[in-house]
Amino acid sequence: MEIKTAEYTISSPTVTMCPKDHRPEFAFIGRSNVGKSSLINMLCNHKGLAKTSAVPGKTLLINHFIINREWYLVDLPGYGYAKRSKTERDKLDRMIRSYILQREELANVFVLIDIRHEQQKLDREFVDWLGASNIPFSIIFTKADKLSVGKARANAKAWMDALLDTWESLPPYFITSADKKTGKDEVLDYIGKILKDIEE
Repeated sequence: MEIKTAEYTISSPTVTMCPKDHRPEFAFIGRSNVGKSSLINMLCNHKGLAKTSAVPGKTLLINHFIINREWYLVDLPGYGYAKRSKTERDKLDRMIRSYILQREELANVFVLIDIRHEQQKLDREFVDWLGASNIPFSIIFTKADKLSVGKARANAKAWMDALLDTWESLPPYFITSADKKTGKDEVLDYIGKILKDIEE
């Protein structure tokens, strides 16, 4: 699949204020500073679509972008940003969870993981929660250009294998680099396949 048009639509503080036109939605989420904005901009061929920042944790709303006038890419706030107050973190957590659990248009959640690190407790808890909630999701490993190809593959496999202590079958995963455009076609083709399945 190719993204021909990508336009910012709306930023919503609650799930009830999200768009009402029932197009399929693909949400992107990860820990602060995982490279989410860079990945979104790479997928959409649009340098300034999602605002990248040197300061982690800038996304505070549910941001909708209309893609090819057919579906929405949704940029969700990062989870687990330590420098926020507990009240702020709890509020963001409630907003994220209510969107994921209540949004009928949600077709898939892409969970972004920094490929350089071993499995972190926060990421694991979030992935386990998605699984327990029966939410369709896949994992996108980011920043693969920071490692050799072999090391990136080995790290991704080790991360996925660590899920097997409780998971019977593993979700799909992708290895990406926003700088090198690695994994772009694979992620977009996966979205295209889900869209095709929805139409049928």
